[in-house]
Amino acid sequence: MLPLPAGKARAALFALALGGFGIGTTEFATMGLLPEIADDLGISIPVAGYAITAYALGVVVGAPTLAALGARMDRRRLLIWLMVAFTCANVLSAFAPSASTLVAARFLAGLPHGAFFGVGAVMGTAVVGQARRGRAVSSMMAGLTIACAIGVPLTAIVGHAAGWRWSFVGVGVIGLATLLALRAWTPPLSPHEGATVRTELAALRNRRLWIAFGAGAIGFGGMFAVYSYVKPLLTDAAGVDVAVVPVVLALYGLGMTAGTLIGGRLADRSVYRTVIVGMVSTIAVLVAIGVVGHQPVAVVVALVLLGVTSQILGLSLQTRLMDVSPAAPSLGAALCHSALNLGNATGAFLGGLVIEAGLGYLAPAWVGAGLTALGLLAMLTVGRAGPEPVAPAAVPEHVDDVPDRPGDLTAAGKLGR
Repeated sequence: MLPLPAGKARAALFALALGGFGIGTTEFATMGLLPEIADDLGISIPVAGYAITAYALGVVVGAPTLAALGARMDRRRLLIWLMVAFTCANVLSAFAPSASTLVAARFLAGLPHGAFFGVGAVMGTAVVGQARRGRAVSSMMAGLTIACAIGVPLTAIVGHAAGWRWSFVGVGVIGLATLLALRAWTPPLSPHEGATVRTELAALRNRRLWIAFGAGAIGFGGMFAVYSYVKPLLTDAAGVDVAVVPVVLALYGLGMTAGTLIGGRLADRSVYRTVIVGMVSTIAVLVAIGVVGHQPVAVVVALVLLGVTSQILGLSLQTRLMDVSPAAPSLGAALCHSALNLGNATGAFLGGLVIEAGLGYLAPAWVGAGLTALGLLAMLTVGRAGPEPVAPAAVPEHVDDVPDRPGDLTAAGKLGR
């Protein structure tokens, strides 16, 4: 019966975190490989940047679509198929012969991103129990944040030394390892009783879901207004040596990891209050960047703190979206990643506008603070609502069929309902 014993639960969460590590690596790695991609394909860096946009669009489209289409599928099986698609798309990216093929491959790679985290959040909650759902989500999201601290710098090193294509081959290997881990360590898990494509999509009529979605997209856009231009912020505004930038990005990733762990514990106490804490603290850090951004040490410290606060916000927002859509928790969690990527596009666009207007590289920090303040206002005025019961995760009948030994890939179990 669920939740699983501690050892098996940790193994299942590790499998989910490994998938998050692969997804986080491929999402952010392209940003550091644009010069190599442009040189190899004979295109400009801005054109190569379309690969980043294509991935974000894939996340926005794929998160709700695949979560809804997979409503009737066993959660474990759906996770495996999502990782199959992710792995194949990254291998296709590695062998893309042209810019158009690469853009198409990156769009395909983005499609399973949000659905994996959404369904994975449901699986993680099931294996540890509803009372610890915040820590379950944080364990999975830790894979993404560790990717920012370790995976992305490694792909930059590999891409510079051996070519950008090998970076995506490496992500494909991570995807294959995740497939084996999911098969070995996660239990069969039936979907929510009565779940269909229609019931999943019916959750989209939930006003509270869209309030949380909109507040998250706007609020999280504040972080991306700064992060999208972090390199010129460091080198041009603060005078940091360009060789130090990868170290700062790694420190930012460590901050994200810390924020994920802190946010998980806070969310287990109160999800709504953790969203508010995440937004308020993010506003404070963005204002600090706007004020002390010309001081190298101060801006580096502020960026690390931004990693902490943004992940407290992101994790609690995903949990909030699950809570306000109890009939479709996978869809709710998946929509979080659509919201974050919309925030990415909005923040980057508005940050670019103020830079183009000649206001300097610190101006996006003030834009970001304003965006997050709007998200906070939405949560405080219309985002608060009375508690709503969260439907329990489906329970497999034969959880003991999950193997104790990591190498045993033959275990199978019957579906719970």
